[in-house]
Amino acid sequence: MTATADYKTLAERASKELAEATATEALRWTAETFGDDFIVASNMQDAVLIDLATQVKPDVDVLFLQTGYHFPETIGTRDAVQAVYPGVRIVNAEAAQSVAEQDAEYGPKLHERDPNQCCHLRKVVPLRNTLAKYSAWVTGVRRVDAPTRANTPIVTWDDRNGLVKINPIAPWSDDEFRDYIGEHGILENPLVSIGYLSIGCAPCTAKVAPGQDPRSGRWAGQGKTECGLHG
Repeated sequence: MTATADYKTLAERASKELAEATATEALRWTAETFGDDFIVASNMQDAVLIDLATQVKPDVDVLFLQTGYHFPETIGTRDAVQAVYPGVRIVNAEAAQSVAEQDAEYGPKLHERDPNQCCHLRKVVPLRNTLAKYSAWVTGVRRVDAPTRANTPIVTWDDRNGLVKINPIAPWSDDEFRDYIGEHGILENPLVSIGYLSIGCAPCTAKVAPGQDPRSGRWAGQGKTECGLHG
């Protein structure tokens, strides 16, 4: 069997064995199984997943998609994470082109005219290129985030990127998530407190009105709900 086939079989088995695992159990399995060969993805909306991961691996790699379009507060949160968790290694995944180079080739504000293409160039491709260096990645996807994520397993095989994908907090409710932040004093992007409940690139992220779906602030009015990173 190839290494890919071995890992796919491993993911299928773990999907059943860890179906009811706690976040800590899932992350401990990840660290024990993959050692240094996994990375934790974070959009720097908060440091919940990073905090959990550093409990089992203080020097964990953390993937941040540096799209060139982030809010200053998001970059500040990334830098604060490095200060609070000095053992982690922030891996800034960047697109092949700068924003200026992309504008020159495709025209300004591609995110307004073709947000799918912009996400592909600045998120999907850099993510794929970075993940190619690892055998597993850990995400903060939760089932309550959106209808498209309602059946997210704790462990699965990521066929698109060709590696094992672990979603340790997939079962968490919003209340569990907020309780963890409050009880542990977790770093959080300051934009959250003023109504930005799902933070992505600045041009494509808006405040969310009370009672609205948190992800309604992403690509508002464009009929788009996912950037393509998770399917």
